[in-house]
Amino acid sequence: MAVERSESREDYLESILMLKAEKGVVRSIDIAEHFDYSRPSISRAMSILRTAGLITMDNNGFIELTEEGMKEASAVYSRHKVLIRFLEKLGVTTDIAEEDACRIEHVLSEESMDRIREFVGEE
Repeated sequence: MAVERSESREDYLESILMLKAEKGVVRSIDIAEHFDYSRPSISRAMSILRTAGLITMDNNGFIELTEEGMKEASAVYSRHKVLIRFLEKLGVTTDIAEEDACRIEHVLSEESMDRIREFVGEE
């Protein structure tokens, strides 16, 4: 899975943020298991993120978000959480709301996102 598309890039950064919160440390294998992708695909994606200055990887293979990577990952995760709350307020079940939020978070305009934040009380 290449990271050229912003959706993939956002998904990888968000997953690093979430896995770090869940496990304390993140390695490529954790990301591969999270997405059920091959290790070579993840290795290539991490190389692209590293080149873009969004992550660092130490000699033990532990991945950290850079300041810029954290900023981008946090923004995507915030959108994700707000969209889940919005969909749940509409009566969508949590499982479906989470799946749909993953898709919507990448394509929704900032204007629409701002209105949704207002609607759910996240101004």
